[in-house]
Order: sequence, then C-alpha cells, then structure tokens
Amino acid sequence: MTTKPKKQKFIVEENETIDECLDRMKREGYFPVRRMEQPIFKEEMINNVVEAVPCGRKIVFEGKLL
Repeated sequence: MTTKPKKQKFIVEENETIDECLDRMKREGYFPVRRMEQPIFKEEMINNVVEAVPCGRKIVFEGKLL
C-alpha cells in the first residue's frame, strides 16, 4: 500500500470555484492550512515601452493529511 504525502498543494483550476477546490481536498483526505495567491502578468506595449500588466491570479491551497 502506498502512503499519501503529509502535505500537498491544490491549485484552483480555471473553471473551478474555491469551494469546489476545498471539497476536492476534503475528498482526498486533506484539510487546508495555508492559502497563497500568485499574480499573473502579461507584457503589453504601452508608449513604446514593454510593461508587465497584471491580468489574473493563481490561488493555491496547502493541505495537511487528516
């Protein structure tokens, strides 16, 4: 029998709500201990200068085994 890792990261997918991600964690036997948000940038040309413009965010939960 293989054992599950004690900690695992869960990424909120493109067409998934936070509640759906938390339910997925619970089904796999983990509970959330940390929430991290990472900004997503895209490069745009503004006044002949390339600038990084925020266009979204990625939400990641860290879960511990129950």
